[in-house]
Parts: sequence; C-alpha cells; structure tokens
Amino acid sequence: MLKKQQLQETQEFLQHKGITNPEIGIVLGTGLGKLVDEITIEHEVPYADIPHFPQATVEFHSGKLIYGTLSGKKVVVMSGRFHMYEGYNLWEITYGIRTMHALGIRTLLVSNAAGAINLSYKKGDLMLLEDHLNLQGGSPLAFKGANEFGNIFADMLEPYSKKLNTQMKAIAKTNDIDLKEGVYASVVGPQLETRAEYRMLQILEVDAVGMSTVPEVIVAKQLNIPCAAVSVLTDECDPKNLQPVNITEIIAVAGKAEPKMITLFKELITNL
Repeated sequence: MLKKQQLQETQEFLQHKGITNPEIGIVLGTGLGKLVDEITIEHEVPYADIPHFPQATVEFHSGKLIYGTLSGKKVVVMSGRFHMYEGYNLWEITYGIRTMHALGIRTLLVSNAAGAINLSYKKGDLMLLEDHLNLQGGSPLAFKGANEFGNIFADMLEPYSKKLNTQMKAIAKTNDIDLKEGVYASVVGPQLETRAEYRMLQILEVDAVGMSTVPEVIVAKQLNIPCAAVSVLTDECDPKNLQPVNITEIIAVAGKAEPKMITLFKELITNL
C-alpha cells in the first residue's frame, strides 16, 4: 500500500475516534510519562488499535495516543515512541509525527532521556536541544516518494525553533529551573557506548547522547512544524570514570527531573 494512503487511513480512523484539530503534538521519552496526568483527557487510543501504527516494544514506553486539553490548548501526545533498536525502519519511527501533522498540529514538543557527554552537565539536569548530530546512519526522508510529503532537501539550519527555545529559556529563568543548552547526538543503540565512543563524542563537541528524537525532528522540518526538544540527563558519560549503567536508576533520575520538564512544557503551551 502507498505510504500516503496508509497515512490517510490512520488519520481518518483517529478523526473518527474524535481526535480533531490538535494544535500541539508531544512525544514523551523514557521515564517521562507523568505529563499525561496534567491533561484533561478526551480520548486514549492504544497504538495496537490504530491502523498502520507501529507498536511500542520497550517495557517503559506505554504505547498509546492521548488527546485532550493541556494549558488551555488541544494536544495530541505520543505516550511511547519508536526506536531504530527495536527493529523499526525510519518511516515507522517517524510515523507518529506524520500522523500528528495530518491531524493538524502546528507545534511539536519532544522529550527524551539522554547521557551527559559534557562533563559540566550532571545527572538530573535538563538540556534544551540547540542542535543535533545524526549518527544513526540513515535519514527518514530517504525513501521512494518522500517528496510527496514535502521538500526532501529540508533545511537543517535551525532544526530547533529559536523562537520556542527563547521562550523555553525565559520560562526556565522565571521558574528558577537550571536549563542547560547543547548539542544532542542520536545513535542507534540499544547497547550503551564504549569509552572510545564517548571520547569520540567529546571530540565532536556533543553535550548529550541518546537513541531517539533526531529522526522525528528531521520529519518535523520537512513538514514545516516548529519544534523544541528537552533532554533529561540521566547518566554521566565520563570515559575516564565510567560506571556500569543501571536502567532502573536511569528511569528513577528521569522521574525525579520530570516535574521541571512538565513546568517548561505546560508554560510554553500556555504562551503558544
């Protein structure tokens, strides 16, 4: 089946379910699901029920599309995202972004859990993405017929909206939230990096590393959706002092930092 037709069937199914005219799309990362508690929910649709939608396979990703009101605006939220390491291709990984765009979103907010490469950044810090490095070895715009969805030569001069980032920094200052800023590198995973790979990322002047976000942002650029993204830094990646990674601890750190991220997102949405 043609990709455009697939997307239309998904869109029609969700509109029939009552998901109409959302203004803002939100993607929730690992351990960052509590924002959902702030939403006046009108509809929840499990990914498994949505035609052509991939399924979330990671245990700490819940796998449902949520529609409702947050800070006075209609939002559609992906509670659970898709990663290359789950065996999905880049079309599938970004299918949710294309779906939210088809439903009408005009702004995209993304969160993720990431490792701190910049050694002055600490566990539990929040980092606003100012730029990124795509180290996943592929592009979500590199498929036959991709130009049917927009310009495949998407301009990546400003992948993250300067306007949204300026607003986010002002909100952080007002609320006394220490918001770092930096470059995020997206790798395939799921294995964590070696000491040599962390040293390479330091040489490349990366501030944080993760396994998501970049494909979603590239697609948002093709679709002309202004985008902002925040990483919760859940571990410190010092190649000279590397400790074994504890996924339970990563989830706990993300959960502890999450209220600050919720404040940023809620206030930004109020201002949109």
